[in-house]
Amino acid sequence: MKVLWLCNVILPVIARELHLEVSNKEGWLSGLAETVLERRQENEIELSVAFPMQGEDFPEGREIGPMRCYGFPEDVGHPEKYDENLEHVLKKIVDKVRPDVVHCFGTEYPHTLAMCRIFPRKDRLLAGFQGLCTLLAEAYFANLPEDVIGRVTLRDWLRQDSLRQQQEKFVLRGNMEREIVSLAGNLTGRTRWDRENGLKWNPRARYYHMNETLRPEFYGPAWQEENCIPHSIFLSQGDYPVKGLHYMLLALPLILKRYPDTHVYVAGNSLVSYGTLKQKLKISAYGKYLRKLMEEGGLKEKVTFLGKMNAAQMRDRYLESSLFVCPSSLENSPNSLGEAMLLGMPCVCANVGGIPSLFRDGEDGIAYSGFRMQGETSGAGEGIMYNGFRMSYEAEEGVTGGKCRIPERMPAERAQGAESAISGKGAVCEEMRIQERKATDGTEPAAVPGGDGELGRIAGNLANAVIRMWDNPEGRRIYCRNAKAHAENTHNREKNYARLIEIYTLLVSGESSGQPGNTIPAQEKIWNEEITSGKYRERGTGAGEDVEGRGGSQCASEQMWREEEAASVRRNGG
Repeated sequence: MKVLWLCNVILPVIARELHLEVSNKEGWLSGLAETVLERRQENEIELSVAFPMQGEDFPEGREIGPMRCYGFPEDVGHPEKYDENLEHVLKKIVDKVRPDVVHCFGTEYPHTLAMCRIFPRKDRLLAGFQGLCTLLAEAYFANLPEDVIGRVTLRDWLRQDSLRQQQEKFVLRGNMEREIVSLAGNLTGRTRWDRENGLKWNPRARYYHMNETLRPEFYGPAWQEENCIPHSIFLSQGDYPVKGLHYMLLALPLILKRYPDTHVYVAGNSLVSYGTLKQKLKISAYGKYLRKLMEEGGLKEKVTFLGKMNAAQMRDRYLESSLFVCPSSLENSPNSLGEAMLLGMPCVCANVGGIPSLFRDGEDGIAYSGFRMQGETSGAGEGIMYNGFRMSYEAEEGVTGGKCRIPERMPAERAQGAESAISGKGAVCEEMRIQERKATDGTEPAAVPGGDGELGRIAGNLANAVIRMWDNPEGRRIYCRNAKAHAENTHNREKNYARLIEIYTLLVSGESSGQPGNTIPAQEKIWNEEITSGKYRERGTGAGEDVEGRGGSQCASEQMWREEEAASVRRNGG
């Protein structure tokens, strides 16, 4: 079987062979490629890899170990611009390889659209979701104040890269992304969120669930609280608004009141440097805003930017930190969160996008209500979480606090506990009603200094989540154990490799034909049953018993929608 991978960056294993700088992006693909190549005798795959290059490219191909590599020219610095020449270059590569399957890793770049346009066998074309640019464009400003969004520094003007222009670029990339999805015969992803959106854009496509294998450096080591810096918070990046560093800076003064020794470490180069003339000329509008928050909050000595870090350095920083925080306004399935969970460290994250498919609020850690997409009256994290199920609030006339509705599919023994947890004269539901009213009628005062409305609400939620985590050492211990076990299942290298080979085999054999849209082929149902089998561990509420049948690699809500989908297939004779 000839398989052509279309990647967004040069794989680290290839870059080292070519004596080029190794990118920290998508390093997990190297491990996957090595596994495929090591087992080529059994899987009978001839692997070729194509990737964009700037400078010395080689679209004619080059042998690197047992795989054939193709470097094609592309301006990856401007991924919002489509170059029709990519179609001619990629067609030549396809003609040389004559692949049985083309696997595109990501839907964010023009080269994927070019491949989708020129590859004739759409039933053998597999497009994998990473981020979703279409929706990231909507969440891009991440509740920034209007005056910050409209600000333009000299750097922004010279580079034509103001915040509004950055968001417009995501809009353009989103347009290309939706065309990619509409052309691809097959989609692969890891979350309910990417599945629902992908099939909304192309109901005829076949969707395959496939988890990612993480970078090898994160398999084996285990976080230990006694070895970390007390009350240190680690963020894996913060270089643009979607990553939510401003939420963290707004939350930090509240955290410092409870834990004065708190320190935030951020991977990546500093956006706030302002000491030299060059740094003053290079600062962006977002960097100026972050700098303002740090000055007003007295945070200059409480935040450290760590610079560019490789996988080993990232791993060590995770292990040294007492808490990992993912404050993004939107994510699909952040590998940084998976890495933190795999190491077994405490995690706090915004419950947005695809995160609920990977992270069980109240079991793997704490997920707080974050950014709300347009049309959402309550964020993905709104409601009462009880052991992986979210109780929704319904206002009920004449009833104080309304009603908290328990999901019908919640097992009886858990529903009984939920009823107890949310009873008590409707106090919890009343608080939900009050918070919802405040969030929608504009009467809520700033939750944190410098943060009004939604911005303050989210920053306050983040601060509360961090404090709750540090206030509960027993719950923290349980969270860490649960998160590690969950991630070891989700990111199991053997299972994920087997799944990859299974999907390729299905595409080549044609067995998956005739199953478009919101249905699951028989093989998919088998896989879904496998990945949702097993036990959860203890609950973060402090309960010590195991509960059977609650899924080992997906949260409870994920197990529910998989069961519902499989039932739909059975009803339709699938």
